[in-house]
Amino acid sequence: MPNDGSAGPGGEPAASSADDGRSELERLRDRVATLEADKTARAPHHRWRSFFSALLIIIGCVLAPLAAVAAWTADEIGDTDRYVDTVAPLASDPDIQAAAANRVTDAVMEHIDLPTLLEGVAPADRPLAEKALGKLGGALENAVRSFVHDKTEEIVSSETFENFWTEANRRIHSAVDKALTGSGGGAVKINNDSVTIDLGPVVDQVKQRLIDDGMSAASKIPEVHTDITVLRTDDIGKVKTYFKILQLAGFWLPVLSVLLIAAGVLVSTHRRRVLVVAALAFAFAMLLLGGALTVFREAYLNALPDTVSQPAAESVYDTLTRYMRTTVRMAVTVGVVVALAAWLSGRGRRATFVRQAWHSGIGSVRATADRAGMRTGPVGPFIRRHRKWITWVLVVLAVLTAILWSYPTAPVIIGIALVWLLVMALVEFLAGHPEEEDAGATGAPPAQPTA
Repeated sequence: MPNDGSAGPGGEPAASSADDGRSELERLRDRVATLEADKTARAPHHRWRSFFSALLIIIGCVLAPLAAVAAWTADEIGDTDRYVDTVAPLASDPDIQAAAANRVTDAVMEHIDLPTLLEGVAPADRPLAEKALGKLGGALENAVRSFVHDKTEEIVSSETFENFWTEANRRIHSAVDKALTGSGGGAVKINNDSVTIDLGPVVDQVKQRLIDDGMSAASKIPEVHTDITVLRTDDIGKVKTYFKILQLAGFWLPVLSVLLIAAGVLVSTHRRRVLVVAALAFAFAMLLLGGALTVFREAYLNALPDTVSQPAAESVYDTLTRYMRTTVRMAVTVGVVVALAAWLSGRGRRATFVRQAWHSGIGSVRATADRAGMRTGPVGPFIRRHRKWITWVLVVLAVLTAILWSYPTAPVIIGIALVWLLVMALVEFLAGHPEEEDAGATGAPPAQPTA
């Protein structure tokens, strides 16, 4: 009978098979023990990396809103030219013009003596005129006020007022420090913790306009000073100190925030996943800053005294914080774009489906171009060889464009992302696949892989 290996003289074959089985089992056990030991050794290391990664990202996200405020302070409050460019349009704002016209009208009316309006009346007719004046009473005062208000509106809606407003705001930056120490003066000053602009020059122009239009009583108006509030706070000296600190941190704080978030991503063990979370956390932190600006707006306006025009104060606040709101929208857009890009480059089922649809669409366009006789020549092979480097160069160029752009906005960030996608589609189109180019050159369809 043939030997089946199940037994032999002395039982050696069976014993040998059993020994081999035990040896293989021992090797598997040793391998499992080694893997478990490695896992146990790596677990504390991974926990520490995860902890420091989360800590760095949290600190970076907490600093992000402060960094936006610091950048706003340095660029908006610390830069005179940018500040003037921001507030100059307020001279044409209807609420500002109405507030200025009302202030000047009230100041002028306080110094117009209605009986002096009879100075041009003949002596014989004055008793009758005085009697008529007494009967008119408030009606005459309202008529005069309306006349003065019309002349004032002509001044505040003119180019003269725009020039005055621009120059007065330009002097704010240099006058605030002097005003805080009591050695300042000029059109910009601080009274009761309020930054104000003296409208005395506007009053003088209204006075001259009234005299030119026949109201001789206006010549008796003395030098008048009335003001319009630009900014008010209960402790402007402390705010000034905060501004100085934020102004000094205007450049380094945003850089520090970004570096901390980047370091947290690099330290993590699952970088792509952590990058998605970090980018969304950054966007959420900036959204909180946007909400804080809205809440502070209501608190600030409600704290203003009744003498301050609410519509004018709203216009000033919205104008001064417009750049910061733009920064918030831009930062949120950056966070969402980065998170979306990191997610799309991952291995998830949905992300893979999107990438496949992208490649399939470009492949269809390329196949149509091949059938039409279009050839990439040496460009296709070159791009295929250096596609990775080309991709990273395009990423760096997109980032540098966003960084070097003067005051980028959310539409600018979206535009940069769309242009980058368009260029990447072009790279994908030109790169093609070697088998497609070979098939296109021979006029045969591409070879299909065999199962």
